[in-house]
Amino acid sequence: MSERRTPRKRIPNGRNDMAEDMEITEVSETEPQAASSLSQEERERIAQLPYEQARDELIQAVRALENGGLSLEDSMKQWELGEALAQRAQSLLGTIRAKLDAAQQAQAQTANTAGTQSNLES
Repeated sequence: MSERRTPRKRIPNGRNDMAEDMEITEVSETEPQAASSLSQEERERIAQLPYEQARDELIQAVRALENGGLSLEDSMKQWELGEALAQRAQSLLGTIRAKLDAAQQAQAQTANTAGTQSNLES
């Protein structure tokens, strides 16, 4: 899932304060997305990156944007690249978090039955 920022509501004076009046909603991966400047090959390459490489490439993309001097098209490409890299890194971290949670739960269950008859029956 990715996130999309959408206006919540108009404030009484008719202004729409974007900084305070935005709501983050999750976007299904099956919803139509805007056309991407990333090629299918680039997306496939990113999908195969290990966490550390995705993180390092994300840092490079952010630095390129922060340094400025890019054309609008190049800035958009760097932004899309950064988004794809961040999503890959988050996905990998989520997978690791789930594995750690499962291991901790299994360890806790084992600790609860350590030295008991139910532990010997397995």
